[in-house]
Amino acid sequence: MLRNQMITGSKCPACGDKKMITDENTGELFCGKCGFVVSDKIADTGAEWRSFSNDEGNKARTGAGTSLTMHDMGLSTVIGAANKDSTGKPLSASVKSSIERLRTWDSRSQAHSSADRNLRQALNEMDKLKDKLALTDAVIEKAAYIYRKAMEKKLVRGRSIQGLVAACLYASCRNTETPRTLDDVAKGINIRRKDVARCYRLIFRELELKMPVVDPVKGVSRIASIAELSEKSKRKAITILNEAKKMGVVAGKDPMGIAAAALYLACISTGEVKSQKDISIASGVTEVTIRNRCAGLRKMINDE
Repeated sequence: MLRNQMITGSKCPACGDKKMITDENTGELFCGKCGFVVSDKIADTGAEWRSFSNDEGNKARTGAGTSLTMHDMGLSTVIGAANKDSTGKPLSASVKSSIERLRTWDSRSQAHSSADRNLRQALNEMDKLKDKLALTDAVIEKAAYIYRKAMEKKLVRGRSIQGLVAACLYASCRNTETPRTLDDVAKGINIRRKDVARCYRLIFRELELKMPVVDPVKGVSRIASIAELSEKSKRKAITILNEAKKMGVVAGKDPMGIAAAALYLACISTGEVKSQKDISIASGVTEVTIRNRCAGLRKMINDE
């Protein structure tokens, strides 16, 4: 791409013409009349727009943002993925293979100690789980923060990386009020539920985490979606839960259990045919728990 530029008080040494042209790609300044190259090292003073992701359309001039989800916080330099030289020409096959090797060694050199390698592996696991459990960036960022705190307290040594990653993700979901159960996280990372629970209790105790009380209303949409319930039943369940919260019936109860019971009662109220077993499968709560919670909610409704 050529850009015509008139430079005041500047003229071609060869022909004396004052029309000088700048080539942005090669950094050359040359005469527009005779083609004499005045300089071949012109610096571009404009904004530098670059892409810091695989998506070439997402460009920024300030560099990639820092993030806790990257082991180096996004502050280290990396060899770019584009196989082109400074002039924009594609690299030859031999140079390309050399650059690939350099990229590999550059990537390996980023993690010097075992703690760095541990953190890198843990954050990679979190990134995989993000898509599996449909989690937001905020949840992963919080989980990475909790994991870093666990590393500072030396809770990682001698324990399973997967177990601690799952525990940090579950703690992050609790903290951000994202409706994900222990079973969901355990299935996502493919380890036993009790291993996740053990690690969660450890970080909860050692890091002195403060967790908000989970709102059962947040679990209604999820259960209703899996059980394929109507919008009418869903709204009725939310109404029942809001009344139960005012009466103090939900305090100390499992949020998913009380949400499942409210949905079951809502189905009876709206005439929608759904068994306790259907609601149980959708919510991951046993039928016995649903029956017990229904008894408390029925009593509240009858008292009204």
